[in-house]
Amino acid sequence: MTTQPEPDLSAELCGVRLRTPVLLASGTCGYGTELSPFLDLRQLGGIVAKSLTLEPRVGNLPPRITETPAGMLNAISLENVGVDVFLREKLPALPTELPVFASTFETEIERYAEVCKRLDGAPGLAAIEINASCPHVKAGGIEFGQDPHALASLTRACRQATRLPLLIKLSPNVTSIAEMARICEGEGADGLSLINAVQGMVVDVEQRRPALRNVLGGLSGPAIRPIALRMVHEAARAVKIPLCGMGGIASGPDAVAFLLCGASAVQVGTQTYTNPRAALEVVEGIADYCRRHSLSSARELVGALEAWD
Repeated sequence: MTTQPEPDLSAELCGVRLRTPVLLASGTCGYGTELSPFLDLRQLGGIVAKSLTLEPRVGNLPPRITETPAGMLNAISLENVGVDVFLREKLPALPTELPVFASTFETEIERYAEVCKRLDGAPGLAAIEINASCPHVKAGGIEFGQDPHALASLTRACRQATRLPLLIKLSPNVTSIAEMARICEGEGADGLSLINAVQGMVVDVEQRRPALRNVLGGLSGPAIRPIALRMVHEAARAVKIPLCGMGGIASGPDAVAFLLCGASAVQVGTQTYTNPRAALEVVEGIADYCRRHSLSSARELVGALEAWD
């Protein structure tokens, strides 16, 4: 009896070689070491660390997180240690073999660019992901990712500030994700991450007030997966740069769906809260799918969605 060889799960994202196509998503894995007691991070494709600002940032007051059907709503507001502490303490604590993507967040384009400059050339850093779902103070609070002109300026400034591979994490709260994807590609982005959380609201009817002190929050988890798949599919048809898909991935088949829609890699986020080993189980699920379908490589899945006759 001939034994079928194990499928090749390696992937590439913006020139970064990954052991598997599965990364941990920003904001859900802290700075990586928090999950070390539960899994060997080196078995994953990489991690996207918690979003960084120039100075340490304190998040919103509680209540700032609540459960929803098939997901969660959060308004933590990107609390973080700041870029300098990350470079001095958090990044060196991670395995050298692990591809680490730094995520950045700010309220002004110049400050985004400065964070990128400080990250540029940091030992052990593989790439930068720009969180574009943040309010632009000078534009009256609209998200960078919702304004084509602001998104173009942001991408251009960050591209000029770093030599590292640059991914723009797109907001789903837009009319045309394809348009936003093309803007980023045109301004020099090496890849796109999508989607970020969908803006939502929960009401505590007994107290007659919003469940979150901030009123609005980011909806994540399986509830947004159909939205995320649609947007990855549309972006993949609009641009040639690689995509990293996310949004409610909880299993191997979930991840395979994103690969079929055109993502070169995926990120596992909210599921990590209920199961710290979820990302590893997603890796195993992709491998199982490849075995069942006699695929030698997971890369064969990328963009392989078939149309109905």
